[in-house]
Amino acid sequence: MDKINWQDFERVELRAGTIINAENFPEAKKPAYKLTIDFGENIGIKKSSAQITDLYAINELIDKQIIAVVNFPAKQIGNFLSECLVCGFYNENNSVVLAVPEKKIENGSKLG
Repeated sequence: MDKINWQDFERVELRAGTIINAENFPEAKKPAYKLTIDFGENIGIKKSSAQITDLYAINELIDKQIIAVVNFPAKQIGNFLSECLVCGFYNENNSVVLAVPEKKIENGSKLG
């Protein structure tokens, strides 16, 4: 495992956001959803592609708070521009379990 210093960690903008829209992404190579996420006034609305279809249905994602990296460069995924990286953990079946705040917090709050 590569070690980083504290300044490296401080540069990563891990922020809380609320999913306000989710839809299927049939053009993706691997099963995925297109997510629209509200990160509050200072950051705004960002879109992301997330390979979370194994464990999450679209209807249970709406209004769910998640944690995402919001300061990566945008990434083109097929015909979709992903603007943030939604965080999660791979379980024993290689399915992604979303990283979420334990309690509701203000959108845009920084993990630190």
